[in-house]
Amino acid sequence: MESNAVLLESKSSPINLLNEMHQLRLLGHLCDVTVSVEYQGVRAEFVAHKAVLAATSKFFKEVFLNEKSVDGPRTNVFLNEVQVADFASFLEFVYTAKVEVEEDRVQRMLEIAEKLKCLDLSETCFQLKKQMLESVLLELQNFSESQNSEEESTAQLSVSQESKAAAVAEAGRADHPLDPPDSPADRPRNGVLPEVPAAKSKEKM
Repeated sequence: MESNAVLLESKSSPINLLNEMHQLRLLGHLCDVTVSVEYQGVRAEFVAHKAVLAATSKFFKEVFLNEKSVDGPRTNVFLNEVQVADFASFLEFVYTAKVEVEEDRVQRMLEIAEKLKCLDLSETCFQLKKQMLESVLLELQNFSESQNSEEESTAQLSVSQESKAAAVAEAGRADHPLDPPDSPADRPRNGVLPEVPAAKSKEKM
C-alpha cells in the first residue's frame, strides 16, 4: 500500500545557510575568489565564494562560467570605479540579505547593484528610495497643511478682532449720541427754536 507524500520544509534553513557562508567568508575558509576593488587610488581586496557571488550576481556568474582553468587556488577579479565601502556593503548584503547604509549612499548602492547585475539589491534599493520619497512628500504635505491652518486661524483672529472693534464703536455711539441738548429746556418745542435774548433787545431799541 502506497503512503501519501509529505513535504519536509525548513523555514530556517536558508537563513542558517546564509549565516554559515557569511561566517566562512569572514574567517577566510573555503574562499575561492579574490575581488580587488580600486577607486581613486584607494584599493582593497575581498575574499569570497564563487558559488555565492554567482548565485546573487549575473556579472560574477558570467565571469566564472567564462573563465579558463585557474592554476592558483583562487580566481582574481578586478573591479574599477567601485568604492571600497560600497563593495563591502554589497558583499554583506549578498551573504546576509541585509545591510545598513547611510541615506546618501542608497543611490550608490543602486548603481553598484546595476553594475554587478544583482537583482535582489536593485529591488531593495528601489523600494527604499520609494519609501524615502513617500516620507518626504508626506512631510511636505503635513507642513503645507499646518501652514494653511495657521493662515486660516490668523485670518479668523483678525476678522474677530475687527468685529469686536466694530461692536465697541457701535456701543460708543449708542451711549454718546452726537451733539446732545444740554437740558430739556434747551430742546425745541414743536420744532420752533426758543427766542434769542439778543433779538429781544434789538426789538426794544
